[in-house]
Amino acid sequence: MALFGTDGIRGLANGETLTAEIAVDVAVAAAHILVESSSNKGKRPRAIVGQDSRASGEFLEAAVAAGLASAGVDVYRVGVLPTPAIAYLVGESGADLGVMISASHNPMPDNGIKLFSRGGGKLDDAIEAAIEKRMGEPWTRPTGRDVGRITFDETARDRYVSHLLASVSTPLNGLKIVIDCANGASSVVGPLAYEKAGATVIAIHHTPDGWNINENCGSTHLEDLQARVLKEGADFGIAHDGDADRCLAVDAQGNVIDGDAIMTILARRFKERGALKSNTIVGTVMSNLGFMHAMKEAGIEVITTAVGDRYVLEKMLEGDFSLGGEQSGHLIMREFANTGDGILTALQLAQEVVRTKKTLADLAATMKRFPQVLINVPNVAKDKLSTSQVITDAVAKAEATLGSDGRVLLRASGTEPLIRVMVEASSDNLAQEIAASLAATVKAELGN
Repeated sequence: MALFGTDGIRGLANGETLTAEIAVDVAVAAAHILVESSSNKGKRPRAIVGQDSRASGEFLEAAVAAGLASAGVDVYRVGVLPTPAIAYLVGESGADLGVMISASHNPMPDNGIKLFSRGGGKLDDAIEAAIEKRMGEPWTRPTGRDVGRITFDETARDRYVSHLLASVSTPLNGLKIVIDCANGASSVVGPLAYEKAGATVIAIHHTPDGWNINENCGSTHLEDLQARVLKEGADFGIAHDGDADRCLAVDAQGNVIDGDAIMTILARRFKERGALKSNTIVGTVMSNLGFMHAMKEAGIEVITTAVGDRYVLEKMLEGDFSLGGEQSGHLIMREFANTGDGILTALQLAQEVVRTKKTLADLAATMKRFPQVLINVPNVAKDKLSTSQVITDAVAKAEATLGSDGRVLLRASGTEPLIRVMVEASSDNLAQEIAASLAATVKAELGN
């Protein structure tokens, strides 16, 4: 089984695929691959290493740092910071490599290793494959003064916050916002950045203890945020995930503002100020039909990719587009960063509320969300999805029923033996009815 997935290495910490030994091996192999391709020949390579707030991140970060230093790389530890902070710091410092220890929105027992190349970009599939191939092979170990040093970078947090604030042209004075930090990587820098930008901040779930990251909080559990926004009479709320590379919002009435709605708001502003390159935004196949309609009404073209922020970024780089993202709240604004950054996204969204003097609900109303139903059909032969004529006919019938007021998407999971059935329609009842029918057909045709 391949070690790297769509977002680095991820799995049960100290389980079969994510041990201290594997972390050391990955670090050594990554050092060899990236240093060999470096143009800084003769100079000591440098790496930035950060983590989210999971307890297991402590031993995994230590293992990664040890592996890199043993391969002759100087390691700059930055502690608990968001994933996009590592990407930024790698590019800003000219480091050869960045490593983030995190499993994002996954529950606490999981963890992961995400690598960034020189400049702060995610690694190409080919480089990840090369790293995996080099793991465990014999190598000549440096000794004496050639081994790497490990130090803690005391200024990293402030440099990242300064980067965030540099994106803010309209102070957030007068805004009262609630921030759910998911007891994760944004717990310190999130509230700090929003306060420095001028907002009055009420932080919740911002006291990580190593075990409580994403536990009934953050972008996957919005109930506490919704309740607190209403209780405080706040203008809106922001929810981050464990590594703060995404954000969702909640308006003053407690309604969820998802990534599609946030993209709609920002795309209109980008176009207005001439920053939307080629008048195009990049979404995914899961982007809501309401988002597609809103972009058409705004005269903005939408290009879709497979689900995953890495695919969104690939398409953005390929076409030199400036804005893209996912319904889950991963937004990439290449004017400011080459990776999704939840705090950066929230700052841009908050600016729009202040600049327009409109409520978040009013801004989000420009997109009429179509009811969307997603059903996971487990334990099926997902590889036979594209060859089943019965399923093809069922999908065609459903699409004919929906017409231009809905759509159907069936896709196989990349990691599990299941097929995801997604239906959008003009009404929730119709979406539920068609999704249930298609799910039953999939189960009958491909079930084990």
